[in-house]
Amino acid sequence: MHIAVVSIFPDMVGHVAEYGVVGRAKDRGLLSLHYENPRDYTDDGHRTVDDRPYGGGPGMVLKYEPVAKAIRVAKDALPADSPVVCLTPQGGVFDQAAAQRFAKMPGMILLAGRYEGIDERLIDAEVDEELSLGDFVMSGGEIAAMAVIDAVARLLPGVLGDEESAAQDSFMQGLLDHPHYTRPECVDGHRVPAVLLSGNHARIARWRYKQALGRSFLRRPELVERLKLSQEQQKLLDEFLKEQVRV
Repeated sequence: MHIAVVSIFPDMVGHVAEYGVVGRAKDRGLLSLHYENPRDYTDDGHRTVDDRPYGGGPGMVLKYEPVAKAIRVAKDALPADSPVVCLTPQGGVFDQAAAQRFAKMPGMILLAGRYEGIDERLIDAEVDEELSLGDFVMSGGEIAAMAVIDAVARLLPGVLGDEESAAQDSFMQGLLDHPHYTRPECVDGHRVPAVLLSGNHARIARWRYKQALGRSFLRRPELVERLKLSQEQQKLLDEFLKEQVRV
């Protein structure tokens, strides 16, 4: 997959490719990252990319021309039909379904906003989709771009050592992940749940799904509401809730 990032701080985003899953994807040739800085497409000595907003108000706005030129150069380097995605608080919330959708594409361009925003005419002319990490505001879209790159990269075939790792991640089945445990079996008086030591894979799978249902119900009830639980799922959830009362 080919990802281009348009940002006035490209070095900041570049660090995502130096570590972990994204670094492995890049080293294996499964992911290529390309960066375009709008400052490189200015025509003044100060390399100006922002200006005051029409109508007054605080802050500055990213200018149309240098950002548009950077996007067009990025498009020329990527496969056809690679969407331009703007990271902005105005966008729809980025979730696992979006990560899966992007992972099936040949490429994408991530536009990192800054200051008070980007000239809306550029959004209308060049951007295919707007995305947000959630209902909060950051100083720019670079961290959001890094989050999108990481979430998408781990879904690319061949990136993870075990292909089941991505399939069992939180949200892949519409739920939060189940609890995880490792050695030692007992630490500070806390024991690993006995079912995980049983060797019975069917019982373990049932327990894990029950935990995923239960913690999703307690922490993110809207996820469970969307599922429209079957009788078996409702039975598992009821079991989980009864066990919490006993505890």
